[in-house]
Parts: sequence; C-alpha cells; structure tokens
Amino acid sequence: MTRLYDFVYRGMLTDESLDKAGRKRRRSVGAEELENLSTALSFDMLDQDLLSEAQRMSVVYSGVHAFENTVRQLVKKALTEVHKEDWWSKVPDRIQKRVKTRMDEDAKFRWHGSRGASQIHYCDFGDLSSIIVTNWDVFEEILSDMEWAKSILSTLEKSRNIVMHGGVLAKEDIGRIGMNIRDWIRQAG
Repeated sequence: MTRLYDFVYRGMLTDESLDKAGRKRRRSVGAEELENLSTALSFDMLDQDLLSEAQRMSVVYSGVHAFENTVRQLVKKALTEVHKEDWWSKVPDRIQKRVKTRMDEDAKFRWHGSRGASQIHYCDFGDLSSIIVTNWDVFEEILSDMEWAKSILSTLEKSRNIVMHGGVLAKEDIGRIGMNIRDWIRQAG
C-alpha cells in the first residue's frame, strides 16, 4: 500500500508541474480510483520491483504523452490556420500512406477504441518533426530555429521510445525530458 501512496504522490507532483507549464486540466484520478484500477489489473500478483519501476516510469509516460499530444495539436492547428481543411495534403505522402493503413486497420476492429479522430493521431512521434520540417514556412514564426526544433524532438523521441516500450530511464534522462519540454513550451506556447 505504501508504494501505491508513493505512486499517487509522484503523480500529484507531476500534475502540479504540468499545470504550471500551462496544461489544461480535465479531471484527476483519485486514490480510490487508483486502488480500484490496481485491483482490476491484479497488481498484487505482479513482481513488486517491476511494478515499482513501471509506476515510476508511468509518471514519465504521463509527461511524454501530454507533450507528444501537445505537439500534435500544434502541428494540426498551425497547418489548419494556413491551409484550412486542406491541411492534411501538406503532410508528406509516405506519412499519409502509413496513416491511411493504420486507420484502415483500426476500422476493422470496431470493438476496440481507436487512436483518435484525426489523421494526426495516427502519426508517429518522429513524423511530427518531418511534418514541421516539410512545412517550415508555417512553423518558422512559432519555433524560429529548425535545427533546434528537430533536436528537441529527436532527443525526446529517444526517451519516449524507451518509456513507451517498457524500458526504464535514468534520473538524468528524466531531467533532460523535463528541460526539453519546458524549452519547447516556452518557445511554442
């Protein structure tokens, strides 16, 4: 139970940090709901050391997930402001093809939730950087320096992939994620 409370406390600290960074708050998960989820997911049957690592990385995952979707929103909003409903045609063909394949695949499994309502939700994290570079004229005023933007996204993608695929990051890597997120948010809003 102590680990659950530690996990909740770390989550609360992360929430506070994300709020300070300008996150729009929807609804928070309470301790009772976390305990219900823990029970439903059979936490008591899992290796406690692995569970602790996973809970620590889940806080990192939350920040990376929120950031990734912030970039998705920025990309879609900026392209839509300039190109209106034709924004998707400005995405490189190779990305459009991969997204269509993914959307078609998702459509086959109507019983399961989808990635999102828009094509942008089917793009890989690295695709977002490619879209920005391909449409630099749209993003230059917002991001100012293409190499800086590519570097931030590339660095975050490395950490993202470790967390999203069951790996564990060192404290230094987590600090770098936070620094990069803060820099991006300060620049892009």
